[in-house]
Formats: sequence, structure tokens, C-alpha cells
Amino acid sequence: MPQIPEKIHELTVGQVSARSGAAVSALHFYEAKGLISSRRTSGNQRRYSRDTLRRVAFIRAAQRVGIPLATIRDALAELPEGRTPTREDWAGLSQTWRSELDERIKQLGRLRDHLTDCIGCGCLSLETCVLSNPDDVFGDRLVGSRLLNERRAAR
Repeated sequence: MPQIPEKIHELTVGQVSARSGAAVSALHFYEAKGLISSRRTSGNQRRYSRDTLRRVAFIRAAQRVGIPLATIRDALAELPEGRTPTREDWAGLSQTWRSELDERIKQLGRLRDHLTDCIGCGCLSLETCVLSNPDDVFGDRLVGSRLLNERRAAR
């Protein structure tokens, strides 16, 4: 991994890519989505501040656990501009996602526990499938088009 001298305060897109492991195209995408920002030189080249490296690391870690980019963008908007975010900054942001991550863990646990049933079933039946139709309130009474017909008859 290439080292960047401390005296260099702005990085090229290639340097950010090399240091962060993110592809140049991903960095351009993050910028287009408002996740990171750059300034343009007189030659129209992008220059990123050093704190972009931590922001990119945060984006990639959040993406790995399934946080949507819009949520990541909202979180990054709370961080200070012009300085590298502190451990406390990151801790505050990650705390806001705790309940969302707990819900994902619960859903993944349900998927894991019922995946064998799903493979055995082979049809993803809306009557019984806890994966495609969790917490179904109508499944005990009616199934599929019969429910639709019941609504039409009520008109």
C-alpha cells in the first residue's frame, strides 16, 4: 500500500483508490451520490482531502453490512467538514444504526433457520413460507386470488 507523505494535504483519485482499495469508478460514484467531495484543479482534476480516506473506509464498511447508500450519505452529512472524523464521531453514527442492524440480524437468523424448509418446499408457497411472506395474517384464512375475489365482491 503506497504511503502518502504527511505534507500532502490533498490526494488524487488514484491515490485515494490505492490507499482505500476502492476502484476509481466507485469513488466517482460516491462523489456523484454526495458521499464524498472533491475540488477541481485548474486542469479539471479531482483533489480529495485526506479525511476522504476515512470516509471511504466508513462507506465500504457500512455497505458490507447492508446499510443503504442514502442512509450512509445522511450519516456522513453529520460529520464535520475539513477535519478527520474522530472515534467519537464514528461511534455516534454507528449507534444510530444499531437497531437497524439488530433487525437485519433477526431477519438473517430467520432465513438461516428456515432455509432448509424453503429448499425442501421448492415453491415458496405464500401459504406457508415464512421467508417470502413473514407474519402473514391472511394465510390462515384465505390464499391468493380468493382474497382478491373477496375484496371485489365487497364492492
